[in-house]
Amino acid sequence: MTGLSDSFQRPINYLRISVTDRCNLRCLYCMPEEGVRLLPREDILTYEELRAIVQAAAELGVSRVRLTGGEPLVRGDIVDLVAMLSSVAGIEDISLTTNGLLLAHNARRLKEAGLHRINVSLDTLRPERFQRITRWGKLEQVMAGIQAAREAGLHPVKVNMVVLRGVNDDELLDMARLTLSGEWHVRFIELMPFGSLQDAATCGEARTALQFVPVSEIRRKLEQLGTLEPVKDRLGAGPARYYRWPGAPGTVGFISPISECFCSECNRLRLTADGKLRPCLLQDKETDLRQCIRQGATNGHLQEVIRQVVTLKPESHLLDQGRSPLARLMSQIGG
Repeated sequence: MTGLSDSFQRPINYLRISVTDRCNLRCLYCMPEEGVRLLPREDILTYEELRAIVQAAAELGVSRVRLTGGEPLVRGDIVDLVAMLSSVAGIEDISLTTNGLLLAHNARRLKEAGLHRINVSLDTLRPERFQRITRWGKLEQVMAGIQAAREAGLHPVKVNMVVLRGVNDDELLDMARLTLSGEWHVRFIELMPFGSLQDAATCGEARTALQFVPVSEIRRKLEQLGTLEPVKDRLGAGPARYYRWPGAPGTVGFISPISECFCSECNRLRLTADGKLRPCLLQDKETDLRQCIRQGATNGHLQEVIRQVVTLKPESHLLDQGRSPLARLMSQIGG
């Protein structure tokens, strides 16, 4: 392994893979209620193609893989993909982000296949509000999934809350209190603008600005529960900064892509379900790996394309200049 570094000397060792653009929810900030135009199934990478890409990336120094969607658990035989990727030499950590609806049924099988950790999206603890935010979901299914993941040994189970002003920001303390009484790892995430949604009447630019809550404000509210102390041990390879209250078994984390840009620490690439490799979540530049692999690209050729994409990784996103991604929804990239 030679290791990958971009033009700004950031080590690149983390690949996020969207395995599908399909989802069984329609969250307010992510997708319009009627859904979006789905990719033809033949355009979505097969598991064998995904393994070939991960193999090439692992030989270059990528050691961590996260599976996302859409909702990754709606893709058939996702457990088989986890098993395939866990057999790739050099891959040390495989994780998955899910909305949790199908997690109770799959948690133990995923663990047995080689999954290490899991993140669950949970924007509210109130059943009626959960259904309003997700449009289709039932909170009790997600809570059952979280419990099943813990029992299966998928540790740590992290809970992601996208904070929306006037929608769920009155639950910040309720979510944070979970960490005081149990081993909950709750992460508060700033709302990110995605240009395609500006045409969807669900989360246009003006609405996004109105609903945006900066991490600094979230922290001030949480400090009503006491002084937060930094967590020294890393709880993953992502951008979250973790804290806990003295004696608390759980942690709170903050992900602040807008107000406290963490691009200088970015260590990842993103692969869309249709095989486009993106050097940055928040810029539209992408390179077609599907075409390469279906035209018979060798492992060495795939590695050369991956290296080229790494050189294209920008120093920072351009949200502070009012330039947000336009080509895809968040659900089509995987976050």
